[in-house]
Formats: sequence, C-alpha cells, structure tokens
Amino acid sequence: MNRWLTIALVTAVIGGLLWFSRSYLDVSPEEIRNWILGFGTLAPILFITLYALRPIILFPASVMSLAGGLAFGALWGTVIIVIGATLSAAIAYLIGGKLGSRLIKVKEGGKTATIQKQMAHNGFVYVLIFRFIPVINFDAISYIAATAGVKFRAFITATFIGIIPGTFAYAFLGSSFVTLNPWQIAAAVAIFLVFMIVPILLRKKTVRQNRPGRRRRECA
Repeated sequence: MNRWLTIALVTAVIGGLLWFSRSYLDVSPEEIRNWILGFGTLAPILFITLYALRPIILFPASVMSLAGGLAFGALWGTVIIVIGATLSAAIAYLIGGKLGSRLIKVKEGGKTATIQKQMAHNGFVYVLIFRFIPVINFDAISYIAATAGVKFRAFITATFIGIIPGTFAYAFLGSSFVTLNPWQIAAAVAIFLVFMIVPILLRKKTVRQNRPGRRRRECA
C-alpha cells in the first residue's frame, strides 16, 4: 500500500508542478528541455556527470530520470540515464562502504536488517530485484549492499541490468510531458505500474523459496 501511495504522490506532484509552471510561471516542459539541450553536444556528458554526482549533492534520482526523459526522449534518455545512474550507484556504494553505519541505521528485526540479510545471502539476486522496483530509494540500496558485503562486481552488474526497465518507464514518462498527450501519459503510467508490480511479486516468490523451513524440506 505504501508503494502505491508513493506512486500516486509522485504523479500528483509532477502534474501539479506542470500545471503551476504553465499557469503562473509560464515555464513549459519544452523550455526545460531546451535549457538542458542548450549545452549542445555537451548536454549528455553534463547530464551523466550530474547524475553520477547526485548522491553527493543529495538530489532525487527519480527527478533526474524524469528530466533525462524530458530532455533526451524515451530511447536516448534511457541510455543516458542508465549510464549516469550506474555511475551514481557505484559512488553511493563506495560511500556506503566507507561510512556504513553512519548512513544506515539497522534495527534487529527491522526492514533494513531483513534486506541486509537477504543481500548477504544472495547479493546479485536481491540487488537485481530491488533495482527492478523504480520507487525504492536508489541510494539506500547501494548503501545497504555495501554494508552487507555484496561484491562490487555483482552489485554493479545487477544494478546495470536491474535499472533498465524502470529507467525506460521514467524516461518514457518524462518524454510524455513534452506534448502532454493524455494517451501517451496514460501509457507511460501503465508501463511504470507494470515495472512496479512484477518485481514485487518476484521478490515475494524469491523470499518464500529461500525461507529456511522450505530449504530444509527440499534437502530432506
């Protein structure tokens, strides 16, 4: 339920900002896109650099991804965002490895502790699953993976693969705000929801399969 509430809030905030900018600030999505693309051939490089440094400047990954789709379109936006997000995850992982408990507070039996144990058991699989879910805090997963001892190669590979579907959903949603075509926005939201539901179901199935009681029965 919390995830659905998050999706609804994000959609409402984005829609509200677009309405406010058009009604009162006279700033259209086209102008935002043109501002980013005004850097010419350097625009993708600057965007990737800013995205990579995002964990340091504490800027939301979702906003950056929507901006990437708005500026570069669904296809090239996905490519550019994936590169920036992967570099961003690597930086967050290194920060998590250095600062550890200062960033992540782990309470015994809490949600963070559960995720940490899951990643310690099978880092690649669980990082992959969590990356498939686009509304989960991007940096938190990087920090937890680092503190759980997930190998960097497994972490970065799972991140690169796992963020592609959600990134496309964000980029497609961002690109739809240029035209404000209601059918395109509806399709973008539908794609976003699909990429939300499937990973959640997959995670629940994986958790059930990896329960100690089930593994003991299978080994008996």
